[in-house]
Amino acid sequence: MIRAIVLAAGKGTRMKSATPKVLHELCGRPMLWYVLRSLRDAGVEEIVVVTNDELQPRIAEFGVRGIVQKEQLGTGHAVKVALDELESASGQVLIAYGDMPLVHTDVYRSVLMQLDGNALAMVTARMPLPSNFGRVIRNGDSVDRIVEVRDATPEELLVDEMNAGIYAYDEAQLRESVAGLRNDNAQQEYYLTDTIADLVRGGQNVVPVPVDDHMHVLGVNDRTELAVARRELNRRICEQHMRDGVTIIDPETTYLEPELTIGRDVVLYPNTSISRLSEIGNASVIGPNARLSAAKTGSHVTIRESVILDSSIGSGVTIGPFAHLRNETVLEDGVHVGNFVEVKNSHLGAGVKAGHLTYLGDAEIGENTNVGAGTITCNYDGVRKNKTTIGRDAFIGSNTSLVAPVTVGDGALTGASAVVTKDVPAGGRVVGNPARPLPAKQTQL
Repeated sequence: MIRAIVLAAGKGTRMKSATPKVLHELCGRPMLWYVLRSLRDAGVEEIVVVTNDELQPRIAEFGVRGIVQKEQLGTGHAVKVALDELESASGQVLIAYGDMPLVHTDVYRSVLMQLDGNALAMVTARMPLPSNFGRVIRNGDSVDRIVEVRDATPEELLVDEMNAGIYAYDEAQLRESVAGLRNDNAQQEYYLTDTIADLVRGGQNVVPVPVDDHMHVLGVNDRTELAVARRELNRRICEQHMRDGVTIIDPETTYLEPELTIGRDVVLYPNTSISRLSEIGNASVIGPNARLSAAKTGSHVTIRESVILDSSIGSGVTIGPFAHLRNETVLEDGVHVGNFVEVKNSHLGAGVKAGHLTYLGDAEIGENTNVGAGTITCNYDGVRKNKTTIGRDAFIGSNTSLVAPVTVGDGALTGASAVVTKDVPAGGRVVGNPARPLPAKQTQL
């Protein structure tokens, strides 16, 4: 069995926040989410998270078990608290940190593979000097000891191989080593790194597992480091989409989240943000200055300088500039929503056009209808939201006010500045305030 113990009980005081440190987000997900995803992808079968009282009520959201470390007595104590709650099993135990969101799945896989036949495998990284990380002192291809900065000699301070804090143990060996930890140090804490010296003294082999880039094992301790990690993670996400056939004009000003679907030959212009499981169809053009969240589009869609929230868009649709779609709006194929148009909780049929300065709320609009500039669906009566229904091939004149609930039939027409308070039959023509049917001899406009 492969288990993982994720250490996340630290108070994170340097974040200066009421939010537990590992719940701070980067690219739309909490730090802890990334750690757990990588561990699962690495084949870990059981994950427990060592938490504090503030984090524990939230831990079930991540589908893992939380174990509270009541007293903060060091990393070795945190691991012991977790092991005391777990039944003994034969296998491997991976120790990870909840504030290291950039660790690749391959790093976890590598350290588990290197454990084979050894008591402990540990991840190391070459880091720029000077550094406050513990130095890895080798004996050939094995780790001899970890020297903390405060205890290092001038020669040891020149060592640039650091302890990244990720370990893979044989479970039986880990239990034995942790049980023997002592707290006879200035901080009176139990340090997991002391197990390394214990294993070496016992003739056991401790294997270093170097990573290629120290950014892969960056820990986040304050908001400055959170921003650094976010930038690195966003770079990775953008690069993956570019390798998959997406053109990103400027990755540094394009903001993406995990779990997006972006089709081939999509072009993302600067200052574009796409989030919450959005799906973008092939050959679409998004941006510049666009924000999409929980948005789904077909192919060959163009969205410029607009905001799309919780909405579905067909193929061949053009949106913007400065449009706003929200609250379960649906646009069918070939719709055009132009500048300064807001659409809320509405369904626009194929070929509908609403080009300028329009609000469509709680509306159902049939195919090929044209909505003139300044049109408003007056959907709120002070108590409830009401629906406006417009048929296909209708023509809604500029500055029309549709006072819901109201229905405008297929092929109907409203004159400019009409205030429609009553239903308009199919083929009807209404004008005025309040809108009245045109006499038969005046229906040819």
